[in-house]
Amino acid sequence: MNMITRRQALGLGSGVAAAIGLAACSSKPSSAPAAGASGAPGAAGPSGAPVALPTGTIDETYQGHRIQITVGTGGHHGVGMPVVKIDGNELHIMRNADNSWVTVVNHYETFPDPISAARAAVRELQGADLVPFTPKEAKL
Repeated sequence: MNMITRRQALGLGSGVAAAIGLAACSSKPSSAPAAGASGAPGAAGPSGAPVALPTGTIDETYQGHRIQITVGTGGHHGVGMPVVKIDGNELHIMRNADNSWVTVVNHYETFPDPISAARAAVRELQGADLVPFTPKEAKL
């Protein structure tokens, strides 16, 4: 009579458990939006559509710093992309492929919208001024 060994039983059991776990993960869609590295919800709405950019201007004071967001008219921002300024100095902001946002101050954290990214940059600066960005072409 051919008996099953403990090693074979353990291998079979772990294989079955892995298959059940994978099936459970792939068959149940998540109802919560994806979280970024900062824990902030992703930039997609409940239907998966991207969240719209602000169409107007935002001008607010946050922790003693003035945050201004306007819609870019072209140049390196692109038409319709936000231009973010903290105390009059431009904060470079970038949109990721998953519609989240990063800044040069918080480059490894993602945020759901430009205002959240600007507020996080103000917190990270801890009262310091943002160094203005001047491209080499502007120094001529």
